[in-house]
Amino acid sequence: MTRILVFAGSTRQGSFNKQLARLAAREVAANGAEATFLDLREFPMPLYDGDLEAGDGPPQHAFRLQEIVAQHHGLIVASPEYNNSISAVLKNTIDWVSRTPRVRGTNPFAGKPAALISASPGSLGGLRGLDAVRNVLNTVGMLVLPGMVAVGHADQAFDQDGGLKDADLARRLRDLTAETVRMSRALSA
Repeated sequence: MTRILVFAGSTRQGSFNKQLARLAAREVAANGAEATFLDLREFPMPLYDGDLEAGDGPPQHAFRLQEIVAQHHGLIVASPEYNNSISAVLKNTIDWVSRTPRVRGTNPFAGKPAALISASPGSLGGLRGLDAVRNVLNTVGMLVLPGMVAVGHADQAFDQDGGLKDADLARRLRDLTAETVRMSRALSA
């Protein structure tokens, strides 16, 4: 069965991006794939530092994440926008996991599709930050899908069941998750 890893680039418990990631995971399952929701709060790591890497190697959580990413056929990343860019926790996570192949072989990101989504109380929904995420994921070898979903006014965008109130946004999220599953199946066959 096709497996898709879904997570938010935020550790905040009330994160709109975690809420959007959970919804995306439900959509993945509705498309007949297995969705794994991951919370980066459960994988704390120090800020990337070449001296730490040279001394102790990557932290254990980086290796755990390397294994988890390797077990999945694609990713959906819900990224908050911090000053028009990528969140520190997401960048740090990618940086550490991208260093693990030096110790344990293959790059877990290479050749896998990734979909980008975001949610923000602002009107653009975090859209401007997704370009930075796209660049980083491309650099580590992922095939980032061209479509993105950005949920603006996220503080008012979700219904009581965690779905999106806006029918067009809900359709776009369904379409993007379906494309992620389709590409993941095709590339893992």
